[in-house]
Amino acid sequence: MKLHEFKFELPEELVASHPARHRDESRLMVVNRA
Repeated sequence: MKLHEFKFELPEELVASHPARHRDESRLMVVNRA
């Protein structure tokens, strides 16, 4: 792996600053590349 492969733009407004009010509104993406 190369370090430059991990460089991408992530706008601050897309990062959660507090938890969702209701748990069922939360999302988590898990990628298993094994």
